[in-house]
Amino acid sequence: MRAVALGCAIGCGGSGDSTDVAAPVSPPSPTPGSCAEFASTFEAIQTVVFERHGCTQEVCHGSAASGGLDLRPDVAWSNLVEIPSVGSSLARVVPGDRERSYLYLKLAAKTLPGTVAINGAPMPSGLPALRESELEAVRLWITAGAPQTGTVPGTESLLDACLPPPEPITIDPLEPPAPDEGVQFVLPPLSLAAGREREVCFATYYDLHGKVPERFLDPTGEFFRISAQELRQDPVSHHLVLSHSGVPIEEIDHPAFGAWTCASGERGGEPCDPLDLDACGSGICRSEVRDSFACVGFGPPSVIGIPSQTRSIGGAQEAQAFQRLLPGVFGQVPLSGIAFWNSHAFNLTAKDHELNGRINLYFAQEQRFPVVAVVSIDSVLRPNNPPFTEETFCGTHVLPQGARLFSLTSHNHKRGKRFWVEAPDGALLYENFTYADPTRQPFDPPLAFDSSDAGDRTLRYCGTFNNGVNEDGSPNVETVTRASRIPDSATAGFFPTDCEPVACVAGRIAEPCEADVDCDSSPGASDGWCDACPITAGESTENEMFILLGQLYVAEGFPQPPDEGFIGVGF
Repeated sequence: MRAVALGCAIGCGGSGDSTDVAAPVSPPSPTPGSCAEFASTFEAIQTVVFERHGCTQEVCHGSAASGGLDLRPDVAWSNLVEIPSVGSSLARVVPGDRERSYLYLKLAAKTLPGTVAINGAPMPSGLPALRESELEAVRLWITAGAPQTGTVPGTESLLDACLPPPEPITIDPLEPPAPDEGVQFVLPPLSLAAGREREVCFATYYDLHGKVPERFLDPTGEFFRISAQELRQDPVSHHLVLSHSGVPIEEIDHPAFGAWTCASGERGGEPCDPLDLDACGSGICRSEVRDSFACVGFGPPSVIGIPSQTRSIGGAQEAQAFQRLLPGVFGQVPLSGIAFWNSHAFNLTAKDHELNGRINLYFAQEQRFPVVAVVSIDSVLRPNNPPFTEETFCGTHVLPQGARLFSLTSHNHKRGKRFWVEAPDGALLYENFTYADPTRQPFDPPLAFDSSDAGDRTLRYCGTFNNGVNEDGSPNVETVTRASRIPDSATAGFFPTDCEPVACVAGRIAEPCEADVDCDSSPGASDGWCDACPITAGESTENEMFILLGQLYVAEGFPQPPDEGFIGVGF
């Protein structure tokens, strides 16, 4: 039977060499100014993407189930999520991870040619590509954990759909590795109030002695070596960082940690001994949860500073992240100790939520080069342009001699519209436009920097930050930094945010001001509001950061840096 290149889905048409193409199916689109009603984002994707683009035709992914995939409404979701694809080593959809979701890659290859590499033909094969808005809806759905039910915020307008109000989404838990392949760290559930944003820090104790095969230990026997991490958490997180704190075990009862209690499980809320790993039954013993910016200032005085940089274990800036180091490159993690969890999350729904997350670490089969983190924070607090302006800021980072750079990514908040990195010769190495789902740029083979001249090893990174400017240059009072929208947690942390209003958001919009009366459209009108601030550095997404991140190793024949531990994707 000949392969038929049809519709938009995975494996349909095999390699894509066939020229037989079925006619597209085009159900009526919603009337302009109206929207079709759907019970969930996935139901809208089913109609707008799969059905309108011909994916569910009988000879494609209808009854014929080309490539083993049936995309008809009653089975589409179960045939996509975490199901192996035909024609690649990827799953059709990995919850939270578009880069390992074959469905997304096949669609993106047609809509955004040249942005992804895939096996076979882009989809829809022989038919018009998805609109960029439709592809973006698929991306948001995957990033949110590919839920079968519920509304993913932001997909309504992209799909011209009327959807129910969004509710919190709990992602399917990440399965732990096999005992001879890796270990799993479980985030004790965190409470997120409805409509709130929060960055916190707390501690847990772990001990993996006797649980890691000897061949994966370092020569001292006190560290284990890993070559990959996978993180999965509910899609409400801006970042999650797990680090070994460096706090001596003798200080685990220090008052700075507060009371240790069980998180969840049958003993939830009860006091516990953090050194007794069975104290909470199915729950986890943790310290008090404190509002904190990157765990700075958290814990005993012996670690005051930036403990998240002491020895990073893993982390990510999204709901799902997977990273495998290059062959021979490894990171080291202490077998036991006090770990710090730093979570920055936001619940944009009207219901309270319990944030869940897991991090898998996979043992290094080959161990030649310790991984070195690229963490450039010299310009982290630099973006500060005034209200209703757009400005670009730049920084530099010098790589060690012999560096083999194999990964770059970035970290900024929502006013960062573009982040890019240039090589010493000015060539563009990295570019990102989406703060909540930053590009992770791999280099394989890695980029070599062997010159003795530091200038030949200096990366230049820049970010353009938009503080309330529309495309036509007019002021936008919804996207400008505003004092009234800075969360309470950002004004009382270790680095409190100082958002001093200097421009009007009502009345005489964009005019300078010191008080509301300065913004009145006419004397005595009482319609002014002085609320717009310069961009302020800080921990909330209403504030900004500007960080270059990446990974490298140093080649043989060059001075080797000390082991810095494993830095997870994005951190």
